[in-house]
Amino acid sequence: MPPEPFDVLPLDASQIPPADAVPALVRLTGVHQEIWDRALPYLDVRDNDTHSLYAYGLAAALLDAVPPARAEVVLPAILLHDTGWKAVDPAHILPAIAPGSRHLETVRRHETEGALIAARILAEVGYPQAHAARVVAIVDGHDTRPYALNADDAVVKDADKLWRLTPHGLRTIGSWFCLDAEQALRLVLSITYNRLFTEPARGIGRALAALGGLEHSPQRLAISSRAPRTHGDNSG
Repeated sequence: MPPEPFDVLPLDASQIPPADAVPALVRLTGVHQEIWDRALPYLDVRDNDTHSLYAYGLAAALLDAVPPARAEVVLPAILLHDTGWKAVDPAHILPAIAPGSRHLETVRRHETEGALIAARILAEVGYPQAHAARVVAIVDGHDTRPYALNADDAVVKDADKLWRLTPHGLRTIGSWFCLDAEQALRLVLSITYNRLFTEPARGIGRALAALGGLEHSPQRLAISSRAPRTHGDNSG
């Protein structure tokens, strides 16, 4: 067996803190898990399941930085916001969301259908009616409404769009439109950054954009093209 290129130092399990002892980890529990379980059958369209899960994490992070926004509205809304795509012919989805598309009626349909699905799921889990009404209002317009209704809506809209700049978002959008990684990043930045509503989201967007750009920079590509370093090679 060839030697490892670097030394390794296995850590004992006792050296790793438990999940509840470290900040920023996001987990679906309780009623959010119930909502997710019911939403999942509607999200098996164009990676909406994974998209919604990552957007949930982004929304949870934004909640800490946008105090007026409420978790009891934002988090169910982000889990449910794209359920309506299930009601749209799959062949019509990419033409509707492509840059410069004029198929607004298709995008609008996924919002209205999603609002109906959201209302039904929230009723099934016994969600408080006042919060449920706010969630449904956000879902019904999360893409086509050019303004935010309130801080809750702004965080949902921002988390939804920030997903595009994550590694999963860039890979997914690149695969949809046959783009290489650098093209996908440029496209996503052009349709995302200036449409974010909150300064915390713009900060996250800048960080993700910086990482994405450096990942495909000449310097990073030159490092990737080098031969693997071997044990004891400390050059460079």
